[in-house]
Amino acid sequence: MKALLCLTHGLPDTLVMQDIPVPSITPEEVLIEVKACGINFPDALIIQNKYQFKPPLPFSPGGEVSGIVIATGEKVKHIKTGDRVLALCGWGGLAEMVAVNAKRVFPMAKGMDFITAASTLYTYGTSYHALKDRAALQQGETLLVMGAAGGVGIAAVELGKLMGATVIAAASSADKLALCKEKGADHLIDYSAEDLRERIKEITGEKGVDVIYDPIGGKLAEQALRSIAWKGRYLVVGFASGEIPQLAFNLPLLKGCAVMGVFWGNFAEKEPKTSMANLGELLRFLQEGKIKQSIHKIYSLEESAQAIQDLMDRKVKGKAIVKVSNWVEEPVIAAVKKQPAGDAAQETKPSGPLEIENLADIKNYIGKAIGTSDWLTVTQQMINDFAAATLDFQWVHIDVEKAKALMPEGKTIAHGYLSMSLASHFLYQMIKIKNVNSFINYGINKARFISTVKEGSRIRLHASVQHVEEQGNGAVKLFLTIQMELEGSDKPAYAAEIISLIM
Repeated sequence: MKALLCLTHGLPDTLVMQDIPVPSITPEEVLIEVKACGINFPDALIIQNKYQFKPPLPFSPGGEVSGIVIATGEKVKHIKTGDRVLALCGWGGLAEMVAVNAKRVFPMAKGMDFITAASTLYTYGTSYHALKDRAALQQGETLLVMGAAGGVGIAAVELGKLMGATVIAAASSADKLALCKEKGADHLIDYSAEDLRERIKEITGEKGVDVIYDPIGGKLAEQALRSIAWKGRYLVVGFASGEIPQLAFNLPLLKGCAVMGVFWGNFAEKEPKTSMANLGELLRFLQEGKIKQSIHKIYSLEESAQAIQDLMDRKVKGKAIVKVSNWVEEPVIAAVKKQPAGDAAQETKPSGPLEIENLADIKNYIGKAIGTSDWLTVTQQMINDFAAATLDFQWVHIDVEKAKALMPEGKTIAHGYLSMSLASHFLYQMIKIKNVNSFINYGINKARFISTVKEGSRIRLHASVQHVEEQGNGAVKLFLTIQMELEGSDKPAYAAEIISLIM
């Protein structure tokens, strides 16, 4: 099997891809065929021998995976072969298979896809434990999130809002803060251009913040601590800056505040019942659409060393994910949004394609949603192929190197009409009618291109039946309202009314 190996401790460029034997399992372990692996800051530390856990060389980094169980030890009872699972393996996840102690393996929630499963547990688990168990964050309190655009930071922003706090997001650039605003941050601080302490005074009326969530450390830690409110709580989550700050103990004395360590891995081991209860609440939040991981980019296994390097370089907004091997995306959990009575345009039906016995029965679905398609990743090859087909060779679409230098996030963008053209592909997934010879999409009304689709973006389609017209030859003209969801954005990529002819 293929695996990314750390043969000697060092930076990501020292990691190598090799073929290694499939790992054996003990009676307490399960063997998982890895589908996706989340990239987290401990991956950058463990390969440098700077993490609390120090596996013997050689080893694969990657501590958070999703996949399918292909073997179980004889003492394993709650997991069986064929189960879709997520796991906290600690290391070994950047490989096609990994052996994990069954205590650290959890069945995936119904309807959850592999990308979501591999991108949620570590970041949201850490942040929920920090805010709920350590800081006891209360409704109406003020929460400052440092490094707010990173994986755990974005999770803290979302969870802080969900728990009723006023959230101040602090990050190092305007584009990172734009993501924080999308996730609900009430106030934004660009600490690369603004004075952190002065902005906190301005926002809080010199009261200070009740809770500080700090996964960064470094030189800004003391400024943040000096900005804490009386009886505030400072959460020490990590040191992504690479610098462990030295604490002046007179500050907690003067502020009457508490400085609290957050080590979620140890918490899960030492307090498993509380940890499992937290996990259950997070899965419920996911299913209810109250939280949603923001995916920075999906890397291949061959690109996984670059994923770790991008994390170290502070380029990752949200979560970096490695997709292991070439498998078809499963539908992700759909966010459930309340709609005005009688408005079905935004409803989703994530339970699979709409299956209709007779063509005439399509009239029963007027005003109703027909479902949600699978996710599709827009690749550079797709963009290039569309450019070749349409002779639209603008550099913003096809010049990858120029885009890296000049475009936001350094990515090319897909043609708007590529998004439009993909509607047919998605619709064929969403509706199946027996005894139908042709399903032709031939008309478009009120089409709008709303959000830019960048290379590497994931999109999917939501659709509802607006109107049905029976034709004299037994065919049906179907009017559909569609929206193309762009993952990580509150606005769709594309919206339209389209007309299909079914015969």
